[in-house]
Amino acid sequence: MSLMQTQTTAPTATVHNALDTIAYAIGESPIGKILAARSQIGVCAIMIGSDADALERDLGDRFPGKVLVEDEAALRDDLAAIARFIEMPGVGLDLPLDLRQGTPFQQRVWEALRGIPCGATITYTALARRLGQPNGARAVATACAANAIALGIPCHRVVRADGTLSGYRWGVERKRALIDKEATI
Repeated sequence: MSLMQTQTTAPTATVHNALDTIAYAIGESPIGKILAARSQIGVCAIMIGSDADALERDLGDRFPGKVLVEDEAALRDDLAAIARFIEMPGVGLDLPLDLRQGTPFQQRVWEALRGIPCGATITYTALARRLGQPNGARAVATACAANAIALGIPCHRVVRADGTLSGYRWGVERKRALIDKEATI
């Protein structure tokens, strides 16, 4: 087990509050490496990428001041559930989530995204209207980009007004693969 701290600390022993600790692990999936991270409350990050070191750096950047502890045993079931969801999205992804990192507006967007059924998509504009922000498509897109819980908060289901895919933090090809897989259920 390795320990990665996001802040430099003095060499003296430091006792960390459990709320300051985030456990994480990295696994493999058909769409790339998956990093799952969990706080005391629930899953606070699901990240997708090609490079484990880059995923760890991104996690540290998103949670400054937290102690990040690699703990494969603690995250084994979460990683298995995420990989299963990627392969068979119809099974759903029922994990407790920790959504405290977002602004109130981001949290509203993320909650609305969680209500989009597997296999369906919505436009940024339609989602903004649903949230009572008819001119808020760009703000919705920004909230999607800030989402650290890929798949758990399915921002991959949001498309442009013309139905085409636009930027996806984890890569447009991954977004296409996820949407295509969900369309088959």
